Amino acid sequence: MGKKRVLVPAKEVDLSLVQYEPETVQAPHLTGFGFRLLVRLIEAPLIGPLLMNYLKKENKIDELLRNTVIPEEPMFKPEYPPQEKEPGVVELDQDGRPEDRVESALNCLPHYDPADLWESSSAPFRYWKIRDYAHAYRFRKVTPSMVAERIISIIEENGTDKPPTPLLITFDAAEVRKQAAASTQRFEAGNPLSILDGIFIAIKDDIDCLPHSSKGGSTWLHEVRAVKKDAVSVSRLRSCGVIFLGKANMHEFGMGTTGNNPNYGTARNPHAPDRYTGGSSSGPAAIVASGLCSAALGTDGGGSVRIPSSLCGVVGLKINYGRSSMEGSLCDSGTVEVIGPIASSVEDAMLVYAAMLGTSPANRISMNPSTPCLPTLSFDDDTDALGSLRIGKYTPWFNNVQSTEVSDKCEDALNLLSKAHGCEVLEVVIPEILEMRTAHVVSIGSECLCSLNPDCEDGKDTKLTYDTRTSLALFRSFTAADYVAAQCIRRRNMHYFMEIFKKVDVIVTPTTGMTAPIIPPSALKSGETDMQTTGYLMRFVVPANLLGFPAISIPVGYDKKGLPIGLQIIGRPWAEATILRVAFAVEKLCGESKKRPVSFYDVLRAN
Repeated sequence: MGKKRVLVPAKEVDLSLVQYEPETVQAPHLTGFGFRLLVRLIEAPLIGPLLMNYLKKENKIDELLRNTVIPEEPMFKPEYPPQEKEPGVVELDQDGRPEDRVESALNCLPHYDPADLWESSSAPFRYWKIRDYAHAYRFRKVTPSMVAERIISIIEENGTDKPPTPLLITFDAAEVRKQAAASTQRFEAGNPLSILDGIFIAIKDDIDCLPHSSKGGSTWLHEVRAVKKDAVSVSRLRSCGVIFLGKANMHEFGMGTTGNNPNYGTARNPHAPDRYTGGSSSGPAAIVASGLCSAALGTDGGGSVRIPSSLCGVVGLKINYGRSSMEGSLCDSGTVEVIGPIASSVEDAMLVYAAMLGTSPANRISMNPSTPCLPTLSFDDDTDALGSLRIGKYTPWFNNVQSTEVSDKCEDALNLLSKAHGCEVLEVVIPEILEMRTAHVVSIGSECLCSLNPDCEDGKDTKLTYDTRTSLALFRSFTAADYVAAQCIRRRNMHYFMEIFKKVDVIVTPTTGMTAPIIPPSALKSGETDMQTTGYLMRFVVPANLLGFPAISIPVGYDKKGLPIGLQIIGRPWAEATILRVAFAVEKLCGESKKRPVSFYDVLRAN
């Protein structure tokens, strides 16, 4: 019979026979000279393909793609059946003004009590929220210009730190002062544009934001790609009065999960400066966790908003694919990546999400998205909506973590949620998780390669970091047949998850399979390849990217070393309101013992 494997149609798979297969990644962990030598070898004309084929064989990539007969038709981007309206929600007008959507989001939030805003520093630690800044501005406790000066001072001082903390790739103090002065004038005149007026937000370096260039964490992209206008998501935030701090650090071209960047320095985790922030939105998460900004924009093609949010102890919202325009980002033509907010709280993520959402005309035609909604957290019926919630959990997958501290903390959060609101936790089975991971790698890798190929052919590939070059070597080994097979797997996985969502409202997992990994000193200069760590960091994030579902990471506690742990909530298609409601409830139950990060700056109340 040979090596051929024949799959039965997904709708005929007997779930009672499905066995969870733990993922094992077979690849060396290399830094320094050994890593540089490996890259030279895999780029060599003869030995390179042999090495890559060996690594792919060891990780069953060809077995899952080329040696398998897949009966489903390919699905080249997420497709969903019509969805029912979520309960207890307020609909938003995606064609209206961003300021109006933000006002609607504000009305969904619980009552705001500023009584403890200026209490002594001995009060329990908590992050300042957007509404705290707005209150302080309106009552002239502080001005946006005053906050801007504090932030500028911190950023300029950090430029001389040892080790450096390169949170931003591009920063212009004069531009920040200009934006802050305009916001201060609006407050003095009593005419702020929205609750977001005067709020400082950082933008990941793969999203366009004037007057900055977009380098994608590289040293050369700005030389071949000019930024002529804001990305659509940035433009919507700007109309609300947001002050853009600059372009935040990232893993080069998003091709990594740690945030390592030899080009500009590697951003450090605010909870432990010897550890990674997670990637690829490393700078945005670190900036929010350190208190410099209430929120930031990142991109999520393989967990790149949720992973760093989890490792840094903040909230990361991966919106549904097609929910907001990707115009003005480096991956605006991909099928797995979205722009999403990173924030210090769920309510701040809601406010930023409300401003930036709005489906592109092309996706509106092809995907027929449900009307965007937000949960009515200010109303009494929120408890009823939570009480009827059905939570799906695939226990073998849930528990496949490096340390049981991660799964135990996430389990504790689920128990608190069930006890407080009566939510029902149901066991589910998810087949073919390894196949899904392989399909995602082929999909995102092929799309990244397509966007970079012209410049690589023009000689820019030699200026890439070693780990980016390693990724591109893998991506170049994929064939057109591999890509089509991956899209057939996408359709199979979509069937499995849509069947699960007939029984449950959300699926929960840890966000990552480990807490923040240590940065090897030898990796700072040339980077590293560590696919075992990548496997743990990406273990639970792939479904939301390959299938386009909304998902959110919410902090639920810390391990024994004081490193943050995140819980991931995956929702049905277009169901951002549901996952935000659940995340808000988890935040209230698990947020009482927030730890002040080692690197934290109180820019609102400077002492």
